[in-house]
Amino acid sequence: MIRQYELIDKIQQFNKNADVALLNRAYVYSMKAHGNQKRVSGEPYLIHPLEVASIIADLHLDDASIAAALLHDTIEDTLATTEELESLFGKEVAEIVEGVTKLSKLEFTNKQKEQAENYRKLFLAMSKDIRVLLIKVADRLHNMRTLHCIPKPEKRRRIAQDTMDIFVPLAERVGLYAIKTELEEIAFKELQPEAYERISERLKSYREQDNLIGRVLEALQEELEEEGIECEVKGREKAIPSIHKKMVKKNLTFDQLTDIVAYRVIVKDKVSCYEVLGKIHDIYKAIPGRFKDYISNQKPNGYQSLHTSVIGPFGNRMEIQIRDKEMDEIAESGVAAHWLYKQQTGVVNTEGMQYKWLKGLMETLQDSADAEEFIENAKMDLFDDQVFVFSPKGDLVTLPKGSTPLDFAYNVHSEVGNKCQTAKINGRVAPLRTRLRNGDQVDIVTSKNQQPTRGWLNLVITGKARSAINRFLRLQERDELVRLGREMLEKAARRESLSYTEKSLSSQVLKELKMDSIDDVYVGVAQGHAFPRQVFDILFPDRHAEQNSTNEIEDVKTSSTSKPKFERRDTRVAIDGLTPGMAIYIAKCCNPLPGEDIVGIINTGRGISIHSSLCKNLDALSDQPERWLDVRWNGDVVNESADSLFVARLRVETMNEKGVLSLFSTAIYNAEANIEDLFIENKNKDHCTIRVDVEVSNLGHLERVVEAVKNLRSVTDVERLTN
Repeated sequence: MIRQYELIDKIQQFNKNADVALLNRAYVYSMKAHGNQKRVSGEPYLIHPLEVASIIADLHLDDASIAAALLHDTIEDTLATTEELESLFGKEVAEIVEGVTKLSKLEFTNKQKEQAENYRKLFLAMSKDIRVLLIKVADRLHNMRTLHCIPKPEKRRRIAQDTMDIFVPLAERVGLYAIKTELEEIAFKELQPEAYERISERLKSYREQDNLIGRVLEALQEELEEEGIECEVKGREKAIPSIHKKMVKKNLTFDQLTDIVAYRVIVKDKVSCYEVLGKIHDIYKAIPGRFKDYISNQKPNGYQSLHTSVIGPFGNRMEIQIRDKEMDEIAESGVAAHWLYKQQTGVVNTEGMQYKWLKGLMETLQDSADAEEFIENAKMDLFDDQVFVFSPKGDLVTLPKGSTPLDFAYNVHSEVGNKCQTAKINGRVAPLRTRLRNGDQVDIVTSKNQQPTRGWLNLVITGKARSAINRFLRLQERDELVRLGREMLEKAARRESLSYTEKSLSSQVLKELKMDSIDDVYVGVAQGHAFPRQVFDILFPDRHAEQNSTNEIEDVKTSSTSKPKFERRDTRVAIDGLTPGMAIYIAKCCNPLPGEDIVGIINTGRGISIHSSLCKNLDALSDQPERWLDVRWNGDVVNESADSLFVARLRVETMNEKGVLSLFSTAIYNAEANIEDLFIENKNKDHCTIRVDVEVSNLGHLERVVEAVKNLRSVTDVERLTN
C-alpha cells in the first residue's frame, strides 16, 4: 500500500515543479469524503484512490490527472458534487472526475458482453478528455489486483470477463502495453485457471533449463560490447495469455513455440538501432522472412522497434527487438509516454515527435475528426459518426450520429416504430425529432392507434427506419389502389350496364390475367396494368362489339368525336388526388409544374404519366389519341396550399469565384426551395456551368427561384431545362 508522502516523492522524481498543495488537498478531501468506507477486502477505501493515483503517476501524467485520480470515486460514492470539486480544485480536475463517474455508471450484463466492441467505442466516445480513459483503466487495474478478495466466484468471473472484453483491448488500443499485459494475465488466471497453471509450470521449467535466458542475455551483451556498442539487453517472457492464444490459434504445443522470450536491445538513438541490427546479423544467422521495421513504419498507436529472428548463441531460435530509450518508453506506456497537454503557460507544444505521434494515433482512432483541432483543444472526440444509447433494459444500441428516438424505435422492431407515439429520454418525454446523445437511455411509448405518416421520413436517418416507413406507406397506398381500382371497375360496369361478382373475378379473370388475387386485379386496373375492357372481355365474351368502343378509362376524354354516354360535372383527373408515384407519375422528360398546361398519357403496365403540353416527346404519340387524357392540376397544388413538391432542372452560368456555390445555395434556400441534386457540368479558371435540380411547389415558385439566382452578382445566365 502506498502512502501519500510516498506518492508525492514518486511524482517529484519526474516532475520537480509538481503542485504539491493541490495533490495534498485532493488527498485530504478524498480521505474525508470516503470517511469510514471499506473495501470488500476490509481495508480502508482510501487505499483504492491512492493506488489509482500511483498508477497514473507511473504513467508520468500531469498534476490534474493525479488529483483527479485521488478524487475519482468521490462523486459516485460520496456526497461530493461536480460544482464543489470545481470550486476547490478547478474546472479541469472536476471535469475529469465527472467523466470518470459517467463511465463508472455503465453496467455490463451477460447479454451486453456480446457487444464488447460497442462498449469499447462507447468508452472512447464518452472520454472527451483522454485522461478520463486512462484513469478508468488505472481504476480497473487496481480492482483486478484485488480481485481475489471478492468471495463469490461468479462475480470474480464476470469482472474478469468484462476486463478481457473491454479494458484489455482499450489498454492495447492506446498503447498501455504493461497495463494491458497485467490486466490480461489476472483475467486469464481467473477465467482459465487450469490452462494458466499448466503454462505457468512449463514456463518455470523453461526458465530453469540450463539458465538459458540468462546465458543468452549475457552472451548477447558481451557480443555487442565487443563491437563497441553501448546498449542495455533485456529479456521478457511472452505473457501466459499470449502463449495460450498462439498455441490455440496455430495448434502448437508449448515445445513448438519459438518466441517464448523476446530479447530487447535498448540503444541511445534511432541511428544506433540500424547499426545494432547489422551487427546482430553479422554475429548470428538471420531467419528469412522474420524481419519487421516498425521504426520506418510505426504502428498506429506509436509503437516503434526493429524485430528480427535469429539462431542464437546456443542454437536456439530467438526474437530480438531493437529500439531506443524513447521507443522503449512508448512501448511500455503508450499514449502516456508522450502525453501532450497544455503546459503551465497554457500553450500546447505542437513540435517534434510527440505531436506527430499523438496526431497519428488520434487519426487512427477516430474516423473523420480534425486531429489538429483536437490537439489544440486537448479533446478526444472518437467515433463521431456513431451514437451509443441504452434501452430501458440496459441493452446497448449503436446508431448513426444524428439518430432520433424514431430511429431507435425502428431499430428495436418495425412494429415498435410504426406504433411509436412518443419517447422518453433519460426519463423525460422528448419530441421524436430529438437527436440522441451518447449514454442516453431511450424508452419508446407506443399506441395501437398510431401509424407512420410521410412526414416521419424527415425525422429519421437510418436506412432501416426509412425502409420500414416506406413499406408501411406502400401498403397503405396499395389499400388506396385497391379501393380506386374497385371503384373504376364498378363505374365502368355501370356505364355499360354490366353486372359481375368478385367470385366470377376470382374464378375467370385471375387465370387469364395471371394474377394471384382479386386485389391484384383492382390494383392493376388502378395502375393501368389492366383495363376494365380486358376484364369485361373475359367475363362477357359475347357482348356486342359496339359496346367495346365505350371509354375504358374513367375521366378519359379522347380526341375522337365519340361522346361519353353521360355527362360528369368534372371529367378531368385531379392528379394530386390519386396515390402519388403509383397510378399517376410526373414524366421526367419534361417535369411539368403546377401552373403549366399538362396532358396525361396512358402507359400500359406503368399507369398514367403527366407531361407538359409542350413536351417534345408528345409528337411521337400524335397518332395514338386513345392514350391521351385531358387532365389538369388540382387548385390546391396551383395555389401552393398543398404540400406537394416538384422537380425543375436549371442550368446556371456563373463566374468561377470563391464562395459562389455557397451564395448560390443560399439564394435557393432563401427562395424557400430545396436542392435535390447539383452537378458542375463545366469549369475553368473564370467560368462555371452548374446544373441543379430544385424542388418547388409550382411554376410561380420556380420563377421566384430563378429571379433570386439571377440577382446574384456572379451569375450571368439561368435557363430551365426540359426534354
